[in-house]
Amino acid sequence: MNVILKQVQSKKEFTEFIFLPEKIHKGHSNWLPPVYLDERTFFNPEKNHSFRDCDTRMILAYQNGKVGGRIMGIIHHAYNQSHGVRDARFGYLECPNNQEIAHALIQDIETWARGKGMERLIGPYGFSDKDVQGLMIEGFEHQPILDSACNFPYLVELVRNEGFEKEVDCLVYRYKLNGFPPDIYRQIHDRIENKNGYRLIEFTTRRELKPYILPVLRVVNETYSDLYGFVKMEEDVMLELANRYLPVLDPRFVKVVMCGEQLVGFLVGIPNFTPGLQKARGRMLPFGWYHILRSMKTSRQLDLMMGGVLPKFQNRGLEIYMAMRLIESCKRAGFKQIEVHLVLETNQRMLAELHKIGAVPHKRFRVFQKAL
Repeated sequence: MNVILKQVQSKKEFTEFIFLPEKIHKGHSNWLPPVYLDERTFFNPEKNHSFRDCDTRMILAYQNGKVGGRIMGIIHHAYNQSHGVRDARFGYLECPNNQEIAHALIQDIETWARGKGMERLIGPYGFSDKDVQGLMIEGFEHQPILDSACNFPYLVELVRNEGFEKEVDCLVYRYKLNGFPPDIYRQIHDRIENKNGYRLIEFTTRRELKPYILPVLRVVNETYSDLYGFVKMEEDVMLELANRYLPVLDPRFVKVVMCGEQLVGFLVGIPNFTPGLQKARGRMLPFGWYHILRSMKTSRQLDLMMGGVLPKFQNRGLEIYMAMRLIESCKRAGFKQIEVHLVLETNQRMLAELHKIGAVPHKRFRVFQKAL
């Protein structure tokens, strides 16, 4: 085998690991580069608190003296213990259309995981459901959005050829704003609007929004606890996430509902800035921020990233209440459509609501699994 594997240890290898996807996807028009400043933090155990509960392994593959692939292995002990499983994860797999390289990388993580007593390998998956998950299997022709996979189709076959089968799918939905939500949605909105006890808060500045970020993430902890792959966030992880996303949040597209002094629900969307990030090539300096901000100002698509309502306040129409106000904000801003970020195929309640308003699925991502 003409493939040499090295565990990432030096600064040079760390840099090669981060920037390899840029080489793999050269000429790939539907590839969205990461923000490389964030990548240097995300993959650094000293800066990313998610490493704390995990064993990890970062591997580079070399062929003919050149870097030709990468992969990361993760064993999330807290997740395994709370769910009674012995799963390892692989993620951030990148390589050319070369089964030899893919086999060497995946086999290395399999051997490592088996040696740690794991019984399954799942992936692609990161530390939690808030990281990039799965491989795109449908929708390659559509523009990518932040924090979603934009792999070549061949990578799916390389993984399948290593004996992996479906674990779960996630869907991305698109909702055109030229239609009208069902009349019942307006009735629900008006009923809650006139009901004592609930108060919807909207924002115009990041300064107004900032105090609500951590309370929103605490609601995420309670709301997402039963979803596949979710890991409860500690306060320091919440702060990392808040610092990562606050700069790209547009306050107009964040909605929260209060019951008294308690935050009980939220929706968070961001104007799509894919063209700006592509033009910046993932680099903030010297002019990357300009391209991204300009893209956000001229975008006609909102990417709905997350939302939730505390369990005891569900089934009261609060999701619809916030959604109607978000749609109004989008129309005022001249947006044409909303793209709803990764929805688990098992989340039947959310899927039913999306179908009810006329949203259609147009991308599908798959997480794979293999017994060890």
